[in-house]
Amino acid sequence: MTGAPSSRWFEAPGPRSLFTAVQFLTRLPVPGGATRDLSTFAIDIQRGLKYFPLIGALVATIAAGALYLFALVVPFPVAVLMALAVEALITGAFHEDGVADFCDAFGAERSTEDTLRILKDSRIGSFGVMGLGLLFAIRASALISLASPWAVTVALVVSGAIGRLVSLFVMALVAPVSNRDGLGQTVGQSVGAGTVIAAAFLSLPVLALGAWHDAKGLALTFGIVAIFVLWLRRLLMRRLGGTTGDCIGFAAYAGIVLTTLAFARVPRL
Repeated sequence: MTGAPSSRWFEAPGPRSLFTAVQFLTRLPVPGGATRDLSTFAIDIQRGLKYFPLIGALVATIAAGALYLFALVVPFPVAVLMALAVEALITGAFHEDGVADFCDAFGAERSTEDTLRILKDSRIGSFGVMGLGLLFAIRASALISLASPWAVTVALVVSGAIGRLVSLFVMALVAPVSNRDGLGQTVGQSVGAGTVIAAAFLSLPVLALGAWHDAKGLALTFGIVAIFVLWLRRLLMRRLGGTTGDCIGFAAYAGIVLTTLAFARVPRL
């Protein structure tokens, strides 16, 4: 008797979509076991898109907790790198994989067909290695420059939420490439203004934290991210005529890096 209501709650559309989104973005276990039922996955993940920024903030919070523990036994720069490693383990380097594929595909001027072929190729080339390595190094260096666990925590949590918001904006502004199967097609095909607004509303506590800690840094983030989204939309429409899952992953990670840079700006005036 006691287990039945709990089971029904796990199977309800709201919780199921939340848990599906968590499993989609991370390797974290969720209540009720596996929720990614293939028969309902498309509708569940579309309902769960609004939770993406909060899930990003959750992942960052766990990484920040690891940072505090690591900082007790190793130098601060090493603790930051170890915290980022924990984050990658939690997400399965989900967005980092998109960065590498995106950089390989867009690293040189190629035809639409060649670009799509490279995006689908699981191998990583020189552009992918360099692009991912540089973006990771820029992010890590910016976090280390903040020089305190609390400042790094805020940057991690706020950038984790904003990075996923950026991916939703891109999905809303750029339709998936037509006649192409994949997660980008399934996840991005029905993202509209309502989803983005709902995600932004749910993100308000995280954004309030960023504004309280560094209002100018948050304002700078909004400006930089807006320019980036417009640039990426133009690039995707010119090169592909749409977007793919790897492009969305790149957008999320780029949003994380840009937010981190805004909070680590020098001088912080």
